[in-house]
Amino acid sequence: METFYVYTDGASRGNPGPSAAGFVLLDNAGNILEKCGKLLGKQTNNYAEYFAVQLALEKGKEIFDTPEAVKLVFKMDSELAVKQLRGEYLVKNAVLAEFFHKIKALEVSFAGVEYTHIPRALNKEADKLVNQLLDHKWQN
Repeated sequence: METFYVYTDGASRGNPGPSAAGFVLLDNAGNILEKCGKLLGKQTNNYAEYFAVQLALEKGKEIFDTPEAVKLVFKMDSELAVKQLRGEYLVKNAVLAEFFHKIKALEVSFAGVEYTHIPRALNKEADKLVNQLLDHKWQN
């Protein structure tokens, strides 16, 4: 089993407001293997955070030849999303609950998926990507 690290971020300028989500995928040596992001229109910050995770899992299924041999360690600055995805907090919002179920269905494609909370200062690449999207200075 090989482990990869996924830094995700979602942002909304206003809540709700113009929003974007993105991720940066790294190997064990810290090399960036993939960057991907998407503008989401008018959404909430939590929507964007969940969208980033779903996007990373979907792209992971495409990128890896054998995702069942891959462990993904997510590094996220949203403590709420991390605790919900770990099952420590309930997901009460209906829209986020839909994301939660889609994410859980995608997780089974991988050898393992782990969610870790990190300070925003350690999530610079994903944060930069999302802000560039919102500023219309980055495209896939």
